[in-house]
Amino acid sequence: MRIDQNFVGGKMICSGCGEEVGEAKFCPNCGEKVEIVEEEVEGISTQKYCPDCNVEVGEASYCPDCGGLTEPIQEDEEEVYEETYEEEPSYTTSKYSIQQFLDKTAEKMVGNEVFELENDYLLDINLNGKVWAKLGSMVAYTGDVRFKKQSSLEGGISKFVMKKVSGESAKLMSVKGQGHVYLADGGKRITILNMEGNRLYVNGNDILAFEETIDWDIKMMSGAGAMQGGLFNIRLEGYGMIAITTHYIPITLAVTPDRPVFTDPNATVAWSDGLSIDYKSDVNLGTLLGRGSGETFQMAFRGSGFVIIQPYEEIAGSFGQI
Repeated sequence: MRIDQNFVGGKMICSGCGEEVGEAKFCPNCGEKVEIVEEEVEGISTQKYCPDCNVEVGEASYCPDCGGLTEPIQEDEEEVYEETYEEEPSYTTSKYSIQQFLDKTAEKMVGNEVFELENDYLLDINLNGKVWAKLGSMVAYTGDVRFKKQSSLEGGISKFVMKKVSGESAKLMSVKGQGHVYLADGGKRITILNMEGNRLYVNGNDILAFEETIDWDIKMMSGAGAMQGGLFNIRLEGYGMIAITTHYIPITLAVTPDRPVFTDPNATVAWSDGLSIDYKSDVNLGTLLGRGSGETFQMAFRGSGFVIIQPYEEIAGSFGQI
């Protein structure tokens, strides 16, 4: 492409003094002869050419020679090819699809503890040996697993005698083998505790499972004979894991020497060792006539430790069944 060096901003300029000279052959300001000097410039041309007869047409939109439509010619222009892809149709997956349900409820298989929570209401036991569980709590299992109801004499004479005194039938079963065992108890919330050598007393109705390494025994509360059948719980101690159940989210109350705690027996789930417990009844004429106020029976905890309660009262007849 060629351009005029003397042609600047659409005006002819004198190369001597820089003044505009119009179409004059000599500069009217300094007398310098006006010469048009052309310079070859490589690159893209803005000059138009007729695509039909290749005649240079200046800025005209139509060729004055053949009348064809003109267009600028790009020198050394590389052709650019743009690839296009046909978009695949998009499918919106419903949040209620079967796949969504499977993804959300698939077993987690996480953790390597003997007891793991699949969710707040389902216990997963990584079984490799034997554990104790509440009778009837199994909802599913995989692998080679065997279940056996606890016999009357299993666990020793003291446990057999206590069961006879309390009038309770066996409520535990042994679970042996290898695999995964899933336990639940009426939709109650499950809490896993690692005993680490501690001792804990649990309402018999609220124990779901414990490892074989845990030492356990059935206990009757002192002063509980006034209630029909007494008030029984299970003592757990040693090293291993246990799983207890509660209705809704439990709360732990601290007991100190200057701050005893009083609870409703049907809302009491468990308590720590080192506490003295009194079981008292608040029976008066108004209670017998159906006009009493307040709770009739209470548990009084004194000493240093803690009490676990639930925001729900179990049916009185089911308390402490082992």
